[in-house]
Amino acid sequence: MPSTEGVRVTIFNQTYSLVASEEPGRIELLAQKVDDLMSKIAAHGANVDATRAAVLACLHMADEIDTLEQQLTDLKQKVEHKAREFSLLLDEAIAPDPRSPQSPLPSSRF
Repeated sequence: MPSTEGVRVTIFNQTYSLVASEEPGRIELLAQKVDDLMSKIAAHGANVDATRAAVLACLHMADEIDTLEQQLTDLKQKVEHKAREFSLLLDEAIAPDPRSPQSPLPSSRF
């Protein structure tokens, strides 16, 4: 079972005590990113409360995740396509050329 550790973070002027099963520094970094995004959203809108800023931040992050997932899918397809191309090229490189005369293998006598 992974060990858990308590970590305190502040997001949009609210302090949260979290139990993290990973590096607390990573949780702090993620919380800072969320805080920065919510602060940017609030700075661009008039009368943006914490709930609205949080929802808009989640929507923004969901869009980023969706974009990255699509890019990952595209990249996987490109890698699979290239792997098939290389496999065919390798097959051609190691397969004997049917047009070239084949020398018979020496027979062994036992």
